[in-house]
Amino acid sequence: MTWAAKLIKHNSENRIAVYFKKNQDLIARIKQIEGARWSQQKTVWHLPHTLENRVRFNIAPPANSLPSSEGVAQIEKFKQWMRSKRYSESTITTYSEALKSFLIFYREKPVAAITNEDVIIYNNEYILKNKLSSSYQNQIVNAIKLFFTIIRETKIEIDKIHRPKRSNLLPNVLSKEEIKLILNAHSNIKHKMMLSLIYSCGLRCGELLALQPVHIDSMRNIVLLKNSKGKKDRIVPLSPKILEMLRNYYKIYKPKTYLFEGQTIGLQYDARSLQLILKQALQKTGIIKPVTSHWLRHSYATHLLESGTDLRYIQELLGHNSSKTTEI
Repeated sequence: MTWAAKLIKHNSENRIAVYFKKNQDLIARIKQIEGARWSQQKTVWHLPHTLENRVRFNIAPPANSLPSSEGVAQIEKFKQWMRSKRYSESTITTYSEALKSFLIFYREKPVAAITNEDVIIYNNEYILKNKLSSSYQNQIVNAIKLFFTIIRETKIEIDKIHRPKRSNLLPNVLSKEEIKLILNAHSNIKHKMMLSLIYSCGLRCGELLALQPVHIDSMRNIVLLKNSKGKKDRIVPLSPKILEMLRNYYKIYKPKTYLFEGQTIGLQYDARSLQLILKQALQKTGIIKPVTSHWLRHSYATHLLESGTDLRYIQELLGHNSSKTTEI
């Protein structure tokens, strides 16, 4: 296990504290949980004390909180299979914990005897009864479907496992004027450079922090994104103005391994510090929207579309598998 969790009191409120060694994947996962916050005082990430988070982090489990011995063995095999397929450790943790929740519910039933009807019962009697979110239910479905693809003897018909209806929410987008204010808010060239690169290239936070100087091709005016989401490489164009900024930045900071390094030379810049840079920019500009770095990426795509760029090209720039994701 790469993390530990326990109940804490923070500002007279029950919270779940999650402890782990500094790890960018885990930090990114924690940030995606609604209500997650960093406590400078306690130096720990903490989450709302909800049933969903209790299940997610195994807080105060009941006596029968383990799957059957068969279930435990199957989860271990499932982990080994995912590692052999080169799934990321964060995905392996997410899927194995989701499967564990499902197999605990059916701890008295042989895995081979589980049916599609059992999945429906689980959704109704556990997910819906405990008011767990549709995104958590979707994680469970992903884990179940993947798990049963590698089980030889099963009554499950994978194609008939249904997913929860997704919320039809539009992504958050900033105006060009708001973007300009945010990018010009910092006088520190490093902070300005990081935010400018995210917007001008439509980068994910992790993609920016993983960049190395060798990934900037100044002769071809492109940025090479190595091993991005889904273990895919892609190329994005680099504007002459941003390239000029990068050259000035490089002369001042002379990064060794990563393009943006923290206080320790050779180590990636911290994702939390990047979010703080954006937060400070918002405070300086007076923008009160709950902007995240991903808003800059959404805004990049929307502004390209508004300028007449073909949707298929935008899909390639963003690294989306499906055009439907880009269309939203």
